[in-house]
Amino acid sequence: MTAQGSRVTVEYDDAEGLPRVAVVTFDRPPVNAIDGCTKDELIAVARDLSIQHDLGAVVIGGTRYFAAGDDIKEMASFERGYAVQGLERISEAVAAVAAIPVPVVAAVTGFALGGGCELALAADFRVAGVGSTWGLPEVHLGLIPGGGGTQRLPRLVGTARAKRMIYLGETIDGTEAVSWGLADEVVPDDQVFATARRLARELTRRAPIAIRAAKRAIDSGADCDLATGLQLESALFASVFSTQDAATGLASFLTDGPRKATFQGR
Repeated sequence: MTAQGSRVTVEYDDAEGLPRVAVVTFDRPPVNAIDGCTKDELIAVARDLSIQHDLGAVVIGGTRYFAAGDDIKEMASFERGYAVQGLERISEAVAAVAAIPVPVVAAVTGFALGGGCELALAADFRVAGVGSTWGLPEVHLGLIPGGGGTQRLPRLVGTARAKRMIYLGETIDGTEAVSWGLADEVVPDDQVFATARRLARELTRRAPIAIRAAKRAIDSGADCDLATGLQLESALFASVFSTQDAATGLASFLTDGPRKATFQGR
């Protein structure tokens, strides 16, 4: 099944007995620059995916390029007020992707620059093509990242490396992205989507309620103090323990050993 927008396509990968995988693809030649319409479509798609109860994981990527950042021609044509609104929309789009309650895997080929890099940062996992280019080069435009880059990048790679990338506007390749901790895996460019889809499908074999609870605990806990985060974890543990999946997993461990359970999402 495929849902088609003018710039963002959603294809669903179904496997019997497992939650669905949604594959979100950007297609705005030549380099997937993110204009206002792309932002609106991405926000709508992310919000729709967030309310799908049969969804287990999401893969997000581009046809040839991941995304080369905001459409600079569009931005330059705006007066200041409209330009600021445009930056707020990329921030909203990135936040909408980050808020999807199931694991999101970014399949990064070509450019992941500016807003494109920020979209990748919003994912839970990032598979990098060996020829991919990552960066937050807004300083070369007299700007700073406006879609969460100053906040999410330091949390992944550390403050010093984040400052180097942002202050100098430097770019790194896929291999460097992995060594920095920005990406999780680097593969040949023509294997990026296949690798991301395999990871997404593997994630759907885990207990889906537990996965959603773990993502909420990690993401929400990162934004609060330790004591509050621990309280959230305890509450989520209690809610997950009462599910049929937990009963299935515990019983399977006792009778068949570890990692043999098949979960139903109940």
